[in-house]
Amino acid sequence: MNTGATELRRRHQLVLLEMLKEFDRICRRHDIPYMLFAGTALGAQRHGGFIPWDDDLDVIMLRPAYQRFLEVAESELDGAYYLQKEFSDHWPMFFSKLRKNGTACMEKFRPKDQLMHQGVYMDIFPCDALSDSRIMRGLQFAASKLVIAHALDRRGYLTDSPVKKAVMALSRHLPAERLHRFVVQCGGERSRRVHSFFGASSRYGRSVYLREWLEETMLRPFEDGQFPVSAHNEALLRQLYGDWRRIPTPEERACKEHSAIVDLDRPYTDYLARQQNMKIQTYSRSIR
Repeated sequence: MNTGATELRRRHQLVLLEMLKEFDRICRRHDIPYMLFAGTALGAQRHGGFIPWDDDLDVIMLRPAYQRFLEVAESELDGAYYLQKEFSDHWPMFFSKLRKNGTACMEKFRPKDQLMHQGVYMDIFPCDALSDSRIMRGLQFAASKLVIAHALDRRGYLTDSPVKKAVMALSRHLPAERLHRFVVQCGGERSRRVHSFFGASSRYGRSVYLREWLEETMLRPFEDGQFPVSAHNEALLRQLYGDWRRIPTPEERACKEHSAIVDLDRPYTDYLARQQNMKIQTYSRSIR
């Protein structure tokens, strides 16, 4: 990566850090528990901050905390930020994002809805109870995949897989909101395990966690602050990544880049015409 790209990546990370601090402020004020998740939790554990080549930020919350955050956040945020709520106008997805106004962070696809906010973002993922019944767990997982397919189809994702194309086509004719409600409510309030059905990694085995991994947190240094991670962070990272201490190759790092256009000083609306002329990116692994 050239020097200019490296400098932009670092500036991008510092904007994300500002956003995390604002998110953390709101959660602390309202006593809402959360924790760093996925690559951000890995960065905290392995690097004491962002993974040097990472370009996003993830947090996760158990569903009641997640709903509470959505209820209070908009009244707390100033004009610098935009809360992109799940299943809202121009955002059909199954998780939420906090966006920075006046910036651009446009991913490697062409969204169907040109009114979708595409500023720099951090991901806010819910985590739901997993049923203690084996049969119901299977139904939860199947329903979640149809919800994901429905949302990705509406958002404009493409795939080369005939099977996945068929699933996305089928999902257009199913009651996505009812399926989503089933997934969220099926597990009960105190199931032993939880699942990030709609999280950064939604594969069945890899994203099943013991409830205490999400309930028990500890502060860990991240860049110039202290933020909550799971008190069982190493176990969670092993679940997600296997050997999380291994440094990926340069080729593997490039595959993890999310954005095609990043501008920290100009709004995404300045790039909409350019985005329309971009080569369409297909995501063969969008539905996992």
